[in-house]
Amino acid sequence: MNGQFKTIICPIDFSQPSETALAQAVAIATQCEAALQLLFVVQPMPVSAFGDGMLFNELNALPEQSAQTAQALLAKLRDKHCAAIAGRTSLHVEVGVPFVEIVRFAREAAADLIVMGSHGRTGIEHMMLGSVTERVVRKAPCSVLVVRDANRRFVMP
Repeated sequence: MNGQFKTIICPIDFSQPSETALAQAVAIATQCEAALQLLFVVQPMPVSAFGDGMLFNELNALPEQSAQTAQALLAKLRDKHCAAIAGRTSLHVEVGVPFVEIVRFAREAAADLIVMGSHGRTGIEHMMLGSVTERVVRKAPCSVLVVRDANRRFVMP
């Protein structure tokens, strides 16, 4: 498998499924001697979610504060999981709609592979929350490896 993948992106949402996917991404990056890019997407909250007392400047500062926090958390995950490939691992935080930013980032990075976790939501939960993973699979410019949560069972709606 040496050289099959050169650039691997692993979107992180700090959930257990994304950490499991990170372990898989590290294994593949190690085997292929690939670069691994960890990506977190800050999704801005709609203005209507805030009370009347919130100032516009406070609203604009939220994604920046979230991005700083996410960068620190990504660094902790890198230190925990990526020691073997630390020199080939980079951290990225984007702001926007998660599936859109993941696909855009993969295109701009000329990624060969996206490795991401799946929460395994079904039924009403899937209908209400949607699936970032499903949308990425449909729109990605490269192959996508979906690492599922082995503890989640499919429940017929």
